Amino acid sequence: MIDEPDVKPGDSQVQRDAERMMVAWLEIELECELKPRRIVLPDKSWLELDAYCRTPLIVCEAWAHQGPPKSAQKMKVMNDAMKLVAARRVVGEEARAILLFADEAAAARFSRRTWHATALQEARIEVMIAELSGEVRDGIRAAQIRQFR
Repeated sequence: MIDEPDVKPGDSQVQRDAERMMVAWLEIELECELKPRRIVLPDKSWLELDAYCRTPLIVCEAWAHQGPPKSAQKMKVMNDAMKLVAARRVVGEEARAILLFADEAAAARFSRRTWHATALQEARIEVMIAELSGEVRDGIRAAQIRQFR
């Protein structure tokens, strides 16, 4: 994955592509078929999941970030966690809820002795880290540098 020089600074196509690769990795790990899914909530509002499987019942959000998250990014991840909680209420409380990361450093705050990690555990949300190639990870890092404002 090579960063193109004519790409706009805020373009996140690299991360979206990486998130699809992460979901493909998770499909192999869990031996299931995962697809994006719109979930309609009881009040008729809706949310979009990065990945969903009916059998076994799985709801998943993926984040391709590399490195430790900044403050606003921590809240983005916790917002994704709330999406999983809301989705599970609709599709079934037994659903396996997964926050899928692309980097150990990005996932650390959500899996090690922090209030974020405790909240995720209490909500029965798993933290998993997808295996990506060095080339993909380098492409994400380059995009993050380009996107920094």
